[in-house]
Amino acid sequence: MAWAGFVIAILFEYIGLYTLKEPLYVKGYYAIAAAFLVVSCFVLQKTIRDNEEDDYNLGVSPSSEG
Repeated sequence: MAWAGFVIAILFEYIGLYTLKEPLYVKGYYAIAAAFLVVSCFVLQKTIRDNEEDDYNLGVSPSSEG
C-alpha cells in the first residue's frame, strides 16, 4: 500500500506538471523541487531507520535516553 500510494502521488505530481500552463522553466523548477522533496524523504527515512538500528544494536532502550 505504501509503495502504491507513493507511485500514485509521483504520477499525479508529474501529470499536473505536464498539464500546467506555464513556461518550461517554471515546470522545471517545480519538477526539481518535487524530485528534491522525494529524495529528502528517502534520506530522512533511512537516517531514522539507521539511528533506531544503531540504538537496538548498542542495547540502548528508549526509556534510558535523556
